[in-house]
Amino acid sequence: MKQRLSIVMLFLSLAAFAQTGQTYQIGILIDQLNPEMSPLLEKLKSEVVAVVGEDANIQFPEENILVNGFDIAKARQNYNQLLNNSTDIILAFGIVNNQIISPLESHQKPTILFGAVNRDLHELDLTNASSGIENFTYLVESESYEEDFKKFIELTNFENVGILVDAPFVDILPLKETFDREITALGASYTLIPFTTVQDITSNLDGIDAVYMAGGFFLSREEKKQLVDAFLQAKLPSFTVNGTEDVKGGIMATYQSDDNLDQFFRRIALTIEAYVSGTPLSELPVYIDYTPRLTINYNTAEAIGVPIKYSLVGQTDFVGEFKNVISEKDYDLLTAINDALENNLSLGSNQKDVQLAQQDVKSANSNYLPSLTAAGTATYIDPDAAEASAGQNPEFSTGGNITLSQTLFSEAANANISIQKSLQKAQEANFNAAELDLIFDVSNAYFNALILKVNAQIQARNVDLTKRNLEIAELNFEAGQSGKSDMLRFRSEMAQNTQSMVEAVNQREQGFLVLNQLLNNPVNLEIDVEDVQFNEGIFEQYNYEEFFELLDNPTLREPFIDFLIDEAYKNAPELKSLDYNLLATERNIRLNGYGRLLPTLALQGQYSSTFSRSGAGSTAPLGVSLLDNTYNAGLNLSIPIVNQNLSNINRQTAIIQKEQLEINKSNVELGIAVNIRTSILNLVNQVSNIQLSKISEETAQEALELTQASYSSGAVNIVQLLDAQNNYLNAQLARANATYNYLINSLQVERFLGYYFLLNSEDKNNEFRQRFFEHLNTRN
Repeated sequence: MKQRLSIVMLFLSLAAFAQTGQTYQIGILIDQLNPEMSPLLEKLKSEVVAVVGEDANIQFPEENILVNGFDIAKARQNYNQLLNNSTDIILAFGIVNNQIISPLESHQKPTILFGAVNRDLHELDLTNASSGIENFTYLVESESYEEDFKKFIELTNFENVGILVDAPFVDILPLKETFDREITALGASYTLIPFTTVQDITSNLDGIDAVYMAGGFFLSREEKKQLVDAFLQAKLPSFTVNGTEDVKGGIMATYQSDDNLDQFFRRIALTIEAYVSGTPLSELPVYIDYTPRLTINYNTAEAIGVPIKYSLVGQTDFVGEFKNVISEKDYDLLTAINDALENNLSLGSNQKDVQLAQQDVKSANSNYLPSLTAAGTATYIDPDAAEASAGQNPEFSTGGNITLSQTLFSEAANANISIQKSLQKAQEANFNAAELDLIFDVSNAYFNALILKVNAQIQARNVDLTKRNLEIAELNFEAGQSGKSDMLRFRSEMAQNTQSMVEAVNQREQGFLVLNQLLNNPVNLEIDVEDVQFNEGIFEQYNYEEFFELLDNPTLREPFIDFLIDEAYKNAPELKSLDYNLLATERNIRLNGYGRLLPTLALQGQYSSTFSRSGAGSTAPLGVSLLDNTYNAGLNLSIPIVNQNLSNINRQTAIIQKEQLEINKSNVELGIAVNIRTSILNLVNQVSNIQLSKISEETAQEALELTQASYSSGAVNIVQLLDAQNNYLNAQLARANATYNYLINSLQVERFLGYYFLLNSEDKNNEFRQRFFEHLNTRN
């Protein structure tokens, strides 16, 4: 009992001690406060309270959060106000507050100056590890305008950069001297653009080829969006000192680390925690060493035509949706198919083959059209012979004639007409086959472009995941839970994954090139493709889920396959082409068989006229009259008897051709049956793949999260984390590609079927379904 009482008294004593922890009121001096700054301020407060914990009671009275609005007099007044009230610790943020506090040699109250200004302009002694000043410390970032400019010119090779600076800072900071020195060293020039409003910036963009945002931290989201739109419209590369959030919003690049702000808040909290624990501010470290990291908005860089330099890939983070933001034309599947049918060059060439076949039919029919010819002559005859001709052949004469010929019946002409018509229909069937092939080729290229587009996005997310794992490895290394090798391994993985992402982006561009070729677009035309799902949009309208149901039912699968094969035999243009070629061959056999004995009947007529006679023999003797105009008409009937045995040879050749066509037809029918069955099996695989890949991705994601947590606590090693990450990557790729592969295989079935549901009306598709049910009933 006495022991229990002692334990109770101990806890009461501890509780009483905790309740007597000292209270610290913290005052905050800032240059500006807007809706975007308020959440950051709340985050800072939460971080301080969380880090200090039970060591002290931390309070942030609202009346002690003072804003100067970039007014030095107001800033001095705010500082004095905190000196004269109950504030225990002063946090000062901003350039104007820096101008008031950093020159002071003594500090009445504990003061922490942070985020004052880029270190290129800092007046504080950056060589010291601590301030050495009683009641005062400051936090200095490692970021630098100079390093930003070097990285920016490496990206863009700018010649005259516009540097955007908040107008109040121009008179406070030695900006001109700093920028003169740093920009001149790069062999470029600059234009300083002080601003108070967005209009001050957008109206001063002439004559510059790049924009560097050295200010603008206090701009609202809407104002930053207006700037991004203006930079995009002017095709100006942009670079910001303000961090990755602005890059995610559309600014092209930054050289600030993604975790700078979090690290900054943590250092402020740790500084306060150290002070309340008894460590003088004068002894606390002042330098925050960030690891700079280039971050590029892929879509912005692409929109303004800034190529990604592969030499920078290993040290670059990418943000954006990895879609073609400069697309001149966005395609959905039906638009792509229709454009290809209208513009594809190969299909256009096939269309000319149909037109040539039509000309052959016309040529065959022309054998029954009359032939009318006109001829003129001028004749000179030996005078002696002319004199002796009694006027029939004068020395000089001119004349002319018109000849008409008309075939009335010809078995060869009839056969040729029939053969050419069959060959024309065969050519039309070949054209239809080419159309079906093109539709599938375009659909395949479309879905491949989608797959490559999604793959690029997944690879980009994988780079972000590797970056998070690298951060975990760095924390573990600092905590002594893992060696430096883990950190180096993830840095290597980061480089490799970034390269994979770049390759995926280039493969996406190659996919667009293939699609452009099929659409007969200029190869450099910027295009994009809209995403599709089998149960959404046009695929929902044509109910592709029915394939799921039919293929998932083993009792219906075989009847369904048999029905598809029968339908394919009816629809296949390849079979129709062979049938028409067979008709042409059979007609040729009949022509060279009994048809050769049929006579050819033709009508001929001629009208002749003598225009002039002169010279010797131009006059007729007495009693003889000369006729200047004559005509004749005749009917010609001919029957071939023996023609060097060519008819028999031609007949045997045609019989061989027929047998060859029949073999080809059987082979095509067999190929259709095999293709239908093979593609159905592929569909079954894809159906299961859609379901299983979803489960696999969800499982891999959960496993990765658990492995990350375990690695953070040192429970698993780096190999297990890398395996989990790679499993998740592969699962994402499989899940993303599963639907597209299913739709590709569905369209492949339709190609073999010779019938595309997407391109037919709902009534025709319903008729197709009805035929299947009738087929099913006949089997039962």
